[in-house]
Parts: sequence; structure tokens; C-alpha cells
Amino acid sequence: MKRKNDRGFPDRNAIVAFIKANHGKVGTREIAREFGLKNADRVELKRMLRELADDGIIKKKRHKVSEPESLPPTLLADITGRDSDGELIASPAEWDEVESGEPPKILIEMPRRPKPGTAAGVGDRALLRVERSDEEEGPAYRGRIIKVIDKAKSRILGVFRSLPEGGGRLIPVDKKFADRELNIAKTETQGAEDGDLVSVDIVRSRGFGLASGRVKEKLGSVKSEKAISLIAIYAHDIPLQFTPAAEREAEAAEPANLKGREDWRDVPLVTIDPPDAKDHDDAVHAQPDDDPNNKGGFIVNVAIADVSFYVRPGTALDRDGLDRGNSVYFPDRVVPMLPERISNNLCSLVPGEPRGALAVRMVIGPDGRKRSHTFHRILMRSAAKLHYAQAQAAIDGRPDDTTGPLLDPILKPLYAAYACVKRARDERDPLNLDLPERKILLKSDGTVDRVVVPERLDAHKLIEEFMILANVAAAEMLEKKSLPLIYRVHDEPTLEKVHALQEFLETLDVPFAKAGALRPTLFNRVLAQLEGHDYYPLVSEVVLRAQAQAEYSSENYGHFGLNLRRYAHFTSPIRRYADLVVHRALVRALGLGEGALPDSETPETLGEVAAHISLTERRAMKAERETVDRLIAHHLADRIGATFQGRVSGVTRAGLFVKLSETGADGLIPIRSLGTEYFNYDESRHALVGTRSGAMHQLGDVVDVRLIEAAPVAGALRFELLSAGESAPRSRRDFRSQRKSFKAHPGRSPKQKKRRPEKQKKSGKAKKGQGKKGKGAKGKAWTQ
Repeated sequence: MKRKNDRGFPDRNAIVAFIKANHGKVGTREIAREFGLKNADRVELKRMLRELADDGIIKKKRHKVSEPESLPPTLLADITGRDSDGELIASPAEWDEVESGEPPKILIEMPRRPKPGTAAGVGDRALLRVERSDEEEGPAYRGRIIKVIDKAKSRILGVFRSLPEGGGRLIPVDKKFADRELNIAKTETQGAEDGDLVSVDIVRSRGFGLASGRVKEKLGSVKSEKAISLIAIYAHDIPLQFTPAAEREAEAAEPANLKGREDWRDVPLVTIDPPDAKDHDDAVHAQPDDDPNNKGGFIVNVAIADVSFYVRPGTALDRDGLDRGNSVYFPDRVVPMLPERISNNLCSLVPGEPRGALAVRMVIGPDGRKRSHTFHRILMRSAAKLHYAQAQAAIDGRPDDTTGPLLDPILKPLYAAYACVKRARDERDPLNLDLPERKILLKSDGTVDRVVVPERLDAHKLIEEFMILANVAAAEMLEKKSLPLIYRVHDEPTLEKVHALQEFLETLDVPFAKAGALRPTLFNRVLAQLEGHDYYPLVSEVVLRAQAQAEYSSENYGHFGLNLRRYAHFTSPIRRYADLVVHRALVRALGLGEGALPDSETPETLGEVAAHISLTERRAMKAERETVDRLIAHHLADRIGATFQGRVSGVTRAGLFVKLSETGADGLIPIRSLGTEYFNYDESRHALVGTRSGAMHQLGDVVDVRLIEAAPVAGALRFELLSAGESAPRSRRDFRSQRKSFKAHPGRSPKQKKRRPEKQKKSGKAKKGQGKKGKGAKGKAWTQ
């Protein structure tokens, strides 16, 4: 029965129930038909749908409405305002409005006696525990504050620019405030000089003219060698100095010995890392299994630095490590999670030195599947420190003085074990999005030398696969022992994103038939059939954007990208707090001695830790990405007017984002500079289409651009498009006719036509104006 109110109009619950039952498939017309509403009722229906959307109970996207994506039980949120009763209202801090519409609202429930650290106000950022609201009116969620993470900003980081008459201006480093300079009076500079990186308190803001500020702290000159990463460190409040108590604990720590440990010093474990690695927290060893019941199988040992022995729960080292959550890696420096005495000394598995470790011994069958595993607290001695290219060269027949003696006894068994494990990996068929990652190489003065894409070697894959096996073993062991742990989870794509991907692939006439449960194989099949074609980068980018982002959680919902039912991080406790928690849990579960997880830790408390370290991980990723943007913008600042080739990496209503082939830098082509006609944003095609000419600029297009502006402090680039847009197909039939040509010439796409010079010239005009760089192509959406 369709529930209606006293006026015969359907009530909110009935409409919401109908929308939920027809996710993403209904609009005003379908709702009116379902409830028998006349034209006169349409105004009231639209008003009700608008209220439901404003409260976050439904989501409106173009002409369709649907149920919003569910929020996780613990999340980071920004307190955005108050309702009519004065109650605080919050929204998720991370929400893609382009993909998911308006963010849902969360009503904050404040207890009569708030706990310390939970008093919040508008503009604050807080960690919340949320659940669906059972109220018919108001926001779709209610939440309780666990901890206030950040108070409302009244301080801005920027570069001080002096004025001849005294005083100066602050140029904010945050792209969002790049056009909002502050006036600094002569008496408020605190001795800051031109080019200094400073933090400034806002002291006065007015309706017109510049706001005023006062220099609070001088952080050094932006001309110095490490100023670029320093901007990101201060902008994201990444702790740079350890507390004195943590430093004292680190200095007082003693090297591990055999007490309470197995002696594995004769096992020839080796570390294989990047050539510039400063800490070495994992070592590997493999040998054929001599068990006649496992003929063709292997024994694989993975030893991980025993950080839990040195960093005990509740200590200053533990508090500092949790606060940081993870190490942060910049091109010119590392901000470690733990002091160097721990990370680069006592817990670094350097050759020839006895080191404490937590090891897992795994029995691998001839089919590559793990048959069994055991964990051991050991004292080991690394036999060698190798880097990836060095190990690979030895296997490929080019050993050096170090790898020559190791080739037969150590390296060949490792590669043979990897070849065995790879069979099971290929059968598991994880998501095959092995996108190239660029690395910035710096000169001695800290400026960019060049940008390279390191070759992906079997040595990389060997270590990755052994680490994945060890991580799975840790999760399985702790589940078997019924101990709480922090999982590494990766949700499957939402139905809405899958439908959007399906619509996009239809425009390319690429089949995407979803039947049964969603599996990575479905995406791999699409990528495999386009490999080698010009469309491959475009489709790879759209498939990537359809994926969720991996995170930490005390609740297990599997790892979609790796196609694993259970997964936890165990292999990098030097640089990830999640791994340290897993180490402590294993010590407790197996009775391995000191440094165990306290009995007071529960799934609820670990859920809060997981939410915090997920936040610090994203903070680190953003800081690292912004630093790369600033370095490359600084590198290109003296090349204004130069032309580059790139690929369209993002399409929005604001314009096109282009990633340069030479450096991987992202920049914006404002939509106003594309030409004299109006361009529509075609969401299903990820394209901008001209209303008069039909010229189309699409995600993945290879284009030529001219650099118009570079803002090194903000990390922003603005381009002018030199390539002409291709004509958009008028129908599916037109597109299929183009696809016939595409299939006949597999190395060529339908977009590769001869460009008309006069059209190219016409599209090369750009209006004057400030361009700001946005996100462009998203970073990796899922990580191990």
C-alpha cells in the first residue's frame, strides 16, 4: 500500500522507499506515475525531493534521484553550520561531488558533558562515529564526535613579499586561496624578508580591499633547497620534530639479542629495495621444499623488522608514531614515522648485523598456493643489501661482485619460488591496473633534474607478491586466534560508478556485460581487449576512477583490487602504524614475549585508530602530490610559451586538465579559452562538446599545448590548447561506423584524423586570466 498523508500526497517514507527500490532509475516523472500524481502535484513533489536532497536522504543527479552512498561508521567530517534548532551540522571531509552529488548531512549529537577534545564549533574538522538516522525529518545521518582533529582556520601559510614602503603581502600557498592576498603592516612582519615562508594570523577581514594579517612564525626562505617540501609539511600540519620524550626513549633503546628469540642468523635472508632506500625493514629467502608430499613446492621466508620490541604501547614513541600514522616521502627528504635511531638503525636490516625480526615461514604448493604458515620471533643477519635492478641484472646474466656469489644459492631459488607463486596470482586475477609511476630526480641544489619512469622488473613483482602472501598470512593467523586487528580493505565499486563506466564504454562500443558478483576479472577483460590500442590509456583512466580507495578498518570487507577475502598490513612497521598494530597482535596471539597488543584494545578502539591512520595516509599522499606539483611548476617557470605534448587527464565544467608526457605535470586549460563557441560538459563521454561545430575534447585525448602561466608556490600551471577537437559522433550508428575503421587499423583510433590548420589556429586563442590547477587525474584509487 502506498502511504499518503492527509492531503492524499505520498509521505516522505513512501517516496524514499520507492527511490531505494529503483536505485538510480527514477526521476520526477516515474515517481508521479507510481503515486498517481497530477500535473498540479508536480510543484509539491519537486519541493519534497529538494528537501530530501538537502537533508542528504536522497541524491539528485541531473534528472534522476537515488539513495546516497552509505557512509562508513567512522569518518572525518567538516562542521559546516547549524540547523534551525542550533544543532551542529557536518558533511564528510572527503566527498567527490562530481561523482556522487551533494554530500549527505550529519546531525551532531552533543552529550551534556562532552569529553575533553570533543567540544567543537562551526569550521572545525572532527572524527565522527555515524549511523543512519531513524527520524523522518532532517539529515540522513547522526553522529557523535570522537575527537576534534583541527580547529577552524585562522592562520594561513604563504610567501612574504616585501613592499618598498615597508610591510608586505602574503601570497598563500594553498591553491584555494591563491587569489586572496593578505596585507602585512610594517609593524606586523616580525622581521620577515622577501621570499620567506611564513605563517600568518588573520587579524582583520572586511567586505572590500585586502584582509590584514600578522606574521606568527618564519619558516625559512622559499629559495632554500628544501623549502618546497617544507610548504607541504606545514600546510598539512605534518609533525616534523619528535617530542623530547620520544627522542630519549629512542636513544635509550638497546639492540635485540637472542633472549626469547629463535636463532635465524645462518638463514641467508636478503633485502631488495630501491637504490636510494635508507631503511630496510623486509628480507626474503626461498628454497625448494624437500617434503616428498610437496614435490615442486617451496618454503618462502619473509622477515620483518621487529618494531614492536622497541615501540611499546602507551610510550612517547608510540604516541608520536600514532600521531604521524605513517612516514611521508618527498623527493628531497623523508619525514619518518619513528626517530632515525629506530627506523634507520636498530630496525634496519643492514647486512652483517644481528637484528630482531618477526618472520613468517610459508609452505607453497607446486600450484603456487600457500598451504600453511607459521610465525617466529627471531634474531637474523642479512646476507646482502640489493636493489631491484641489481638483482634483476644478475638473473638476466649480468651479475656483479655482490650478486655473483648469491646467484645460485639465493637469487635463483627466490625467482623460482616467485614463478611458482605467480601461477596462483594469475589464477586469482587481481585488478590489473599497473599504471606507470614517475619519479623526480633532483640536482644537488634541490631543483628538478629530470623526471623518469622506472622500469617495472620481475624483481619488483617478486617482492610485492611475497609481501602480499605475508600480509594474508598475518590476517589469517589473527582471525584464527580471534584477536582484533586492523585490516587493509578495499571496497568494490559502487553500482552508480559501474553504471557510469558501462555508459562510457557504450560510447566506444566496448561490451561490458556484468553478470553475477562484481569481480576484478570483469575490468581486466575490458582492458585486455583494448591493450595496444590508442583507447587503452583512456579506458584505463576511467576504470581507475571507477574504483574505491583502499583504507584501514577494524571491520573486514575484503580487498577488491587484490581479489582477497582477508588482508592486513604486516610488512612495513617502520613506516606504517597499521603494521605495528598487527605485529603487536601477533606477539599477543602467539605468546612471543614483550610488546604485545594490550588487552584494552577492542575492535571499537582499533576502529578509531584505523580512521585516524587512513586520514594520515591521505594527508601524506596529498602532501607528496602537491610537492611534486610545486617542484615541476618551478622547473617549468622559465619555459613560458613553450609547447608540449600531453594527454587530457581530466574533464570538468571548468575546462580540461592535461598531463604532460615529458614530466607528468598537470595543468588546466580553462573552458573559456577553447574557442568562441559554447562547450557542453558530456558526463557520460567524459568530454566537452562544442554546440556549434560538434568539436569534442575527451578524456585520454593526445593534445599539443602551450604553457601560458606557471605559479610555483601554488604548484599551478595553465595551458593554451593548440590541437583541434574532433567531431563528436552524432549517434551510436556513426560511432560504430568509425569503430569499423578502428578495428581494421588496430594501432589507430577514430580520433586520429588529419587536422584542419585553420581550425587549429582558431582554437589557439586564450583569454587573459588567472588559472588555478585542480586535481586533474586522480591518483591511484586503490593501493595494496
